[in-house]
Amino acid sequence: MQQLNIKNFRAGVAISILIAVALLIISFYAGKKEFFLLLNADLGKGADYFFGIFTNAGDSLMWVAVLLIIFFVIKRKDTWVLLVSAFAMVTIFTQVCKYLIVPDEPRPWSAITDHSIIHHVWFVEPWLISSFPSGHTATAFTFYLIFCLLLTKNRCLIIGLVYAMLVGYSRIYLAQHFPLDVAAGIIVAVVSVIIALSIQQYYWKIKKP
Repeated sequence: MQQLNIKNFRAGVAISILIAVALLIISFYAGKKEFFLLLNADLGKGADYFFGIFTNAGDSLMWVAVLLIIFFVIKRKDTWVLLVSAFAMVTIFTQVCKYLIVPDEPRPWSAITDHSIIHHVWFVEPWLISSFPSGHTATAFTFYLIFCLLLTKNRCLIIGLVYAMLVGYSRIYLAQHFPLDVAAGIIVAVVSVIIALSIQQYYWKIKKP
């Protein structure tokens, strides 16, 4: 049984929380819609195509690719409990928030009636409701924190963070979520992986001869 990189994980959690808190504070003081419009600014056709495609890196189907990488590339089949638990936690928390706690929460395209001030990427259809939290962001930061645990090289911490942040920003750029939703997605990821880590460690503990 290999060890987990708890040091990198703690750093990843700290960084993630700082980003989420910053987004929450700015959203509160600048205004939810105003902060969104600032970050939603048109960055050109190249950015439109990049974020329109890259946002799929936070899709739930990416779990299949991540499982294959972890099991067959870095060969950590011993962490299957961590992966299953993380998937279950992030899915449950996201869906409960979206459809039970804050159902029908309007997304930017629905909340802001003047669509002329929203940058819209033409090949991405804007969703209208179930805005809080951002599921893509939650998934991306969950992957980031899992790899913080499984990889030993510190540079992976930076590469994974850039990936997760780009997915989160893509949701704002594509007018699918407010920054507040992205912050909530990050918090969901942190809580989910902390719980999953506790379950994995408990499993290893009871499995010992």
